[in-house]
Formats: sequence, C-alpha cells, structure tokens
Amino acid sequence: FQYLRRFEQGHNLDAFSYKALSVEGSPAECLQLFLLHCGITDPSWAELRNFAWFLNIQLKDCEASVFCNLDFVEDTLQGF
Repeated sequence: FQYLRRFEQGHNLDAFSYKALSVEGSPAECLQLFLLHCGITDPSWAELRNFAWFLNIQLKDCEASVFCNLDFVEDTLQGF
C-alpha cells in the first residue's frame, strides 16, 4: 500500500523502502488503491488478496536486489 500510495502521488520510488511500523492512510484508501491497480474490473476478495500478496513478494525482492540499490547503481538504472 505504501508503494501504491506514493506512486499515485507522483513520488519517486527509487529511494523508498517499506517501513513496517509506519501506519499510513485508511483501510478505505488501501482498498481503493488495490481496486484501482489490480487490473480486474470487479475482483473477488481472493483476487484482491492474491494481487496484494504477489505485489508484496515482488516489492520485497526488488528491495533486496542489488540492482535496485541506489548505493550500487547510482543513476545508471534510474526508475528500474
């Protein structure tokens, strides 16, 4: 949700990383962003859950990747 929220606000996500203890937004805003970005017109709860689960895994892998570390790649792969 933190990534989607910043993406919608037009922030640069290159230097952002998830903060587990940070509470942002409301449950309604979270659901609205999931509905907007999941890619299915009328998703079921299971489809929303799978979207959130898959997005979470992809973002964790991205944060752990050396290719997405700004200290390593600097501006070479900006926006990657």
